[in-house]
Amino acid sequence: MELAREAALAGYKMVVASGGDGTLNEVVNGLMDSGNAGSTALGVLNTGTGCDFARFLGVSRDYRQACLHLINPRIIKSDVGVVEYKKNGETVRRFFISAAGFGMDGEVVETAVKGPRIIHGNIPYFLGILQSLGTYKNKNIHLRLDDHEEDVRICSVIIANGGFYAGGAHIAPEASVQDGAFEVMILGDVGKLELVQVFLAAYRGTHVTHPKVRIERASRVTLQSSERVLIQADGELVGEGPATFRVIPAALNIAV
Repeated sequence: MELAREAALAGYKMVVASGGDGTLNEVVNGLMDSGNAGSTALGVLNTGTGCDFARFLGVSRDYRQACLHLINPRIIKSDVGVVEYKKNGETVRRFFISAAGFGMDGEVVETAVKGPRIIHGNIPYFLGILQSLGTYKNKNIHLRLDDHEEDVRICSVIIANGGFYAGGAHIAPEASVQDGAFEVMILGDVGKLELVQVFLAAYRGTHVTHPKVRIERASRVTLQSSERVLIQADGELVGEGPATFRVIPAALNIAV
């Protein structure tokens, strides 16, 4: 994060994140914190574990091809998400580029990051779900999507800027980083078997037809709950609710 911030302040024309979604998240946060993100492009090399945002951009897994592509890239203006949440009793801020989430999503990430980092793709997340099944209980939350408010019992809520999540799940098939809005997947009060079915269906993009799955669009999402609700951003566990997620339109230049 600090290296990316320093590079942007020093006037570098491009900063390349070589790794997975966690590395990319740190670079994005450094660029955004610099106040100079409008002058520095972000390049991506797909060399990490999940690499969902690289998958969404179509970045080759072959680093040679990806590097060649960065020589003469097309630059797009990308939306960036920001979440304000609680950590150690204080309100803090974190940017994200691919997706954030809360509920079981946060607990699965907490479990997954404790596993071996040499395991790639969706396996860490699937193992995280299996380990969390026995202990996780759905949460009662107050949810606000722009001007719409509701009290709802959820298993998980995913706030997607990009379309992929958890090592290849096509969680938000209609997502765009240039439309000024999130695709918000609300997974309702599902049982354990239903959860596994939805998770597996998400890798085919067919989860959207499940009766307890809703896809909404919003540029601002607010979470409140009397229960402890963990939050992740780009696959990194960051804190807990209450929290507010919002879109910053066209905030970052990305080489695609």
